[in-house]
Amino acid sequence: MSEKKARGSVDLLNGPILKGLILFMIPIVISSAFQQLYNAVDTAIVGNVLGENSLAAIGACASVFEMMVGFCTSLGNGFAMVAARSFGSGDEDKMKRSVAGSIVIGLITCAVLTILSMLFLRPLLQLINTPASILDESYAYIRVIGMWLIVMFIYNMCSGMLRSIGNSLMPLVFLIISSILNIFLDLLLIKTFNMGVVGAAVATVIAQGVSAVLCIIYILRETKVLIPSRKHFNVGADLYKDLAGQGYSMAFMGSIVSIGSITLQSGINSLGEMIIAGHVAARKIYMLFNLPFISMGLAVSTFISQNKGANKGKRILKAMKLAYIYDFIGAAAVTAILLLFGREFIHLITGSTNDVILSNGSRYLYLVGPFYAVLGVLMQTRFALQGLGSKLIPLISSVIELVGKIIFTILLIPKFGYNAVIFCEPVIWCFMTAQLLYAFNTNKYIREVRAEA
Repeated sequence: MSEKKARGSVDLLNGPILKGLILFMIPIVISSAFQQLYNAVDTAIVGNVLGENSLAAIGACASVFEMMVGFCTSLGNGFAMVAARSFGSGDEDKMKRSVAGSIVIGLITCAVLTILSMLFLRPLLQLINTPASILDESYAYIRVIGMWLIVMFIYNMCSGMLRSIGNSLMPLVFLIISSILNIFLDLLLIKTFNMGVVGAAVATVIAQGVSAVLCIIYILRETKVLIPSRKHFNVGADLYKDLAGQGYSMAFMGSIVSIGSITLQSGINSLGEMIIAGHVAARKIYMLFNLPFISMGLAVSTFISQNKGANKGKRILKAMKLAYIYDFIGAAAVTAILLLFGREFIHLITGSTNDVILSNGSRYLYLVGPFYAVLGVLMQTRFALQGLGSKLIPLISSVIELVGKIIFTILLIPKFGYNAVIFCEPVIWCFMTAQLLYAFNTNKYIREVRAEA
């Protein structure tokens, strides 16, 4: 297809593997950093302008925010994997039908999710033990996000489709523009117009909406292979099944993970406002340093989807070895940075000098650092399995995570307090990684490729 050489695209089907992965991944890292910046800037401005209680209000609903936005993002990424396999095989008609089917399924799904969020967000916040003193602020913030999930989905589906044809650069350009707008709107709505936490939510929605519009305009002008005509909306049952299976598999995987996070959040919320504030700051920093690993996972998923479509199995095996080496080197670098500057990062995010906030947040970062190696292998392997078309195995890994978080929340956090929160995810990651590595090495396609080598 002509888009293989389009502006901003990387050829993942030919040439040096590591170079292709890195070139494709770098814009995703930066793009993901700006996405994280949306919420991190909200957090920093809220903490410094509105105070610790408002910071805790956003923190108390952080896991709910991640669940809603994560579902839409994962759904779009799942659709993109199907499109990437069509691109790798050179089937332009199927590529366009994949886009058409993604639009139909995505819009219906977002409409349902928006209705559900309006009905159940406040009861959900109460269910996870959000303190009464911050409940109204938490709900005011998350309600705005829930009303505009469609904006989040449109951008992430469009950017996912661009990545499916090897273009990870242009979504970054649009997101940089909207991120700068987000910072401006945060200051304007929170500080000048005194809209409180609602201003932070409105700024996030408007800024992401701008990036969605820019992405759509670019696709219409530059990437004709992603523009379906009326005939392509006759998607066909088999392709709808593939899209729904891959999309919902990823989305429900993310939702199960988020349900586990919400369960864990209920245990954290029971520890009080200062623990919540310290933990939410630590999680923002954790997520920022997680970006190089999850971005490599996204690069791996597109690489594998395209190369499976082109039946280039040996390139897949080489790519996985290189990705694992990358994980261990990256984890060593991140660990050193967090050990040196963890406490300063917590202070920067919160604007607080409270020792409870600073010490608990930094302790989380000190422990999680070395486990980025495990988390990296986990994500590369899970994304690889999804790129191969596996739908059930990634869900099983998410169930392991959910069960683990339930056990920690019910049995260990009441007894060991925040120490149990700190150890919860690293311990669970080890079990998940073992399961995923076994599944990858016993995958039928991988065994066939190795047998031919």
